[in-house]
Amino acid sequence: MTETHHIEARGDSGADVARLLASRVLDVPDFPKPGIVFKDLMPLFADGPVFRQVIDGIVAHHGRGSFDAVVGIEARGFVVAAAIAYATGVGVVPVRKAGKLPRAAYSASYALEYGEATLEVHQDAFTAGHRVLVVDDVLATGGTAAATLDLVERAGGTVAGFTVLLELAALGGRQRLAPRPVHALLTV
Repeated sequence: MTETHHIEARGDSGADVARLLASRVLDVPDFPKPGIVFKDLMPLFADGPVFRQVIDGIVAHHGRGSFDAVVGIEARGFVVAAAIAYATGVGVVPVRKAGKLPRAAYSASYALEYGEATLEVHQDAFTAGHRVLVVDDVLATGGTAAATLDLVERAGGTVAGFTVLLELAALGGRQRLAPRPVHALLTV
């Protein structure tokens, strides 16, 4: 069963954007395993006008021309990254789960809040100095984000920014990524 609930709306792009995003988040208890409350953002992705406002807000925050490529983290980060890349006319690069990329790739393993995982990026994904905006849907413990930021740098990119739609503040991901700045549209 999914449920909606009132979320205090605060985020790095202001209360209006945070409220808009909060209105499209569904809690799914016990997914992917008992005790985890999954934050489902599919209602946001399905609402064209709201999704456009969110993407426009991310682009406005970072500024057009401040990045040369957008990295999306598998899998929901792909949706956000593709929309930002299209809106700004830059390329999109996927960071994928292990074994999904067809060419030579760098890999990084990390702990999740409910297990372990490995991510990969093509070794030739960026040219030296390529400014890269990294985006994902949710920031929890920061393991996925830290691994991705390291992969971008190992592949020759320069991290120009990191944005998430939803930050779960109690899990400490922002602190784990310090001193790198985190831009979260909604923090709960």
